[in-house]
Amino acid sequence: MKAKGFIHKYGNNVDTDVIIPARYLNIAEKKELAAHCMEDIDPGFIEAVKPGDIMVGGQNFGCGSSREHAPMVILESGISCVIAGSFARIFYRNAINIGLPILECPEASARIDAGDEVAIDFDTGLITNLTKSESYTAEPFPPFIKEIIQAGGLLASIKQKFS
Repeated sequence: MKAKGFIHKYGNNVDTDVIIPARYLNIAEKKELAAHCMEDIDPGFIEAVKPGDIMVGGQNFGCGSSREHAPMVILESGISCVIAGSFARIFYRNAINIGLPILECPEASARIDAGDEVAIDFDTGLITNLTKSESYTAEPFPPFIKEIIQAGGLLASIKQKFS
């Protein structure tokens, strides 16, 4: 598994209410809901994001409420991976459950800047900043998490195993 894209960068303590404001949670259609991703801290995000782009956050990314809408709208917006210094525990699990690849790497979080082009090898955990010619190492996914992500999330993985 690999990803390559341009960076959309945010700071520490990006909470789920910022990722997808609660006022939109009555929207059932994923694409329509994702149109509001990050709008309170980055109103131009949806117009700027391209399929495959990568999001970078600081420490405690995804803190706040336990809504699974947050990783879902990030994935639906076109983001192929989120890299952060650390993730809130419930966000981490929700991201894996919906098939959004996420990597904890404090060095990458600190060194990568908005607009940099980055390539990721999920098998090795290698994150390469193509803009700065730097590399950082995250812990690669264990096989069971890799299977869940490749299947498109936990439910898809279970369906795949039993079909």
